[in-house]
Amino acid sequence: MRICIAGAGAIGCTLAARLACAGYPVNMLARGQTLELLQQQGVRLNDLDGEHQASVNASDSAVELGPQDLILVCTKAPALAQVLLQLQPMLHADTLVIPIVNGVPWWYFQGLESRFANESIQAIDPHGKLSELIPAHHLIGAVVFITATRRAPNHAESTNPHLMIIGEIDHRMTERLEAVRQLLEQTGIEVRATDTIRDQIWTKVTANLTSNPLSVVTGATLEQLYADPKLSPLVRQILDEVIQAAAAYGARIRFDPHTFMELGAGMGAVKTSMLQDHEQGRPLELAAIGHAVVELAERVGLSMPITRHVLALTEFIAGQRRPAASA
Repeated sequence: MRICIAGAGAIGCTLAARLACAGYPVNMLARGQTLELLQQQGVRLNDLDGEHQASVNASDSAVELGPQDLILVCTKAPALAQVLLQLQPMLHADTLVIPIVNGVPWWYFQGLESRFANESIQAIDPHGKLSELIPAHHLIGAVVFITATRRAPNHAESTNPHLMIIGEIDHRMTERLEAVRQLLEQTGIEVRATDTIRDQIWTKVTANLTSNPLSVVTGATLEQLYADPKLSPLVRQILDEVIQAAAAYGARIRFDPHTFMELGAGMGAVKTSMLQDHEQGRPLELAAIGHAVVELAERVGLSMPITRHVLALTEFIAGQRRPAASA
């Protein structure tokens, strides 16, 4: 299989290192200093299994990398339109594209019959451009429970177990899904295939939305957010609102609220990806992680007032940070 990682952030480097160390030739689409380091030093990962380092074929040109059989899109949601446009020379008729992006996916209303079938989610794809760039037949959905931090442009560190859940967006169990599962599992990552990928999406969205925006407001780690008595009651209120929205779409979140809070606290003194982005002056994934969820809730008559207030605070704080970051 011709495999490409599009995006060399913490998750992209984690997957690239695991794939390359398992013996798969890995192409990486990157640019700038990241590209230079990948070409000179390869990709590095420190995780619970030790230190991994491997060579990859890195380029800033999709044309140079050529058609790919499997593309893992490991980018932040604000960069999706640009990255998916850049990927076009890599697509052939049977290319599989797995977006590994936080939040509600742009394809949420594709693949299944519903009252909102094939509609766009305005918060993340108002003009349907993402759906045009990557037609639905290319897509496999994914939810990645990997916490990773970037130590250098080509170096990631992860202190928790790796888990990926993948599924067809039409909820079928297919041969290609199983083939991808087996390939990824060879890397040592736990990979599960599911026929209800949207349940898993809501589970991850719940984790993202109860932690990421509030971490920017408070600077707190996951352990503090879910366990500190000053913060955890607010987290629980957001959790209740998200669970209600998920239930309105028929999704099943497999953890009760108490267990969910305990699992969040058990992640330890880890900064959320959104807090890391904020500290480095990068755009935040508020549209996919926050506003898209509020939009979905509004479509079924739910208001999510606490979540809205936290999102507004996060936007205000992020707006105060940007001038200093660019100065």
